[in-house]
Amino acid sequence: MVNGINWWAVTKLDVLDGFETIKICVAYERNGERMDHLPGNINTFADCTPVYEEMPGWQTATSHIRTWEELPANCQAYIRRLEELTGAPAGFVSVGPRRDETIPTASAPADLEVAVP
Repeated sequence: MVNGINWWAVTKLDVLDGFETIKICVAYERNGERMDHLPGNINTFADCTPVYEEMPGWQTATSHIRTWEELPANCQAYIRRLEELTGAPAGFVSVGPRRDETIPTASAPADLEVAVP
């Protein structure tokens, strides 16, 4: 694979715990034209307005959670939507800075191992 990813990680998920809604930038608009990718030219980008999709937040603490199944439904839906948009699965999410706060997702690749002391 060239310039692609097999899976990705969402860190600091706990920072989003208190939000009523969460915005995801899904495109850019410039002079009425929608662009689905970040423009490569900085001058073009400077003239762009982000296009957001909003999702409901989960408004509950996640820092104590240690399994995918324990994550709030809206949190799981947020991760699933990011997977749809990127075309790649999330391998893990973290709900804090410690290793034991790193959670493999339901769609984590079979060969992904999270080292937890």
